[in-house]
Amino acid sequence: MKLVDQWRTIEENLPARWEDVRLTLTTEQPGDLPRAAQVLAPLGPGKVRSTLVLRVRRAGGAQGPEAARRLFARLDESRTWAQLEQVQAHVDGEGGMPDERGAAEVPVAATWDAALAPLPAGWSDLLCELEVDSSDYLDRAALLCAPLNPTREAPRLAFTFRCSGRSGYGVSPGMARRCFERLDGAGISGRTRVLRVLCDTDNVDTQGPVWLVGGKTL
Repeated sequence: MKLVDQWRTIEENLPARWEDVRLTLTTEQPGDLPRAAQVLAPLGPGKVRSTLVLRVRRAGGAQGPEAARRLFARLDESRTWAQLEQVQAHVDGEGGMPDERGAAEVPVAATWDAALAPLPAGWSDLLCELEVDSSDYLDRAALLCAPLNPTREAPRLAFTFRCSGRSGYGVSPGMARRCFERLDGAGISGRTRVLRVLCDTDNVDTQGPVWLVGGKTL
């Protein structure tokens, strides 16, 4: 069955007041998994062994149901065959509705590895996001990730930060991963994603490029 049809079946059987649903995707051919991760990057997939874990949010946007349908259609068109399964659905006003298998929690550090995997080899500057699963985590996450110089993206439970692959302004990818390992060690769940990418920039008498997003300088 095509991924689009699998997603339609899952969506039709979700609770009426679902807020987000966590899914697993396993490709029929293990060698297709990197391709699937690249196409599904907007959904922030994390890799657990030979499976991708991703989340779709009812509110829409880059992780909304329609965006997910388009991404699954791209995999279908490229004949990347895979099995899509529901792991957990969170319902408005409830703690969640896990199925009998339980939720597959993906370490934050693993989502960072997955976010970097599809990037071109020559990347030099990234604008990234760290999203946590609870408002209770915000203060502790900001402290543990202080080397990222994170900026809060209210009202969402998210921080933006810059990463540099060479020199200039931004945390190194290795230091970023160590910060995310601290979150995992503290039991703070969440995910990372790359929002913007620049390649082969030349920082002539500057500390790097300036990102203008939504009228703000980042």
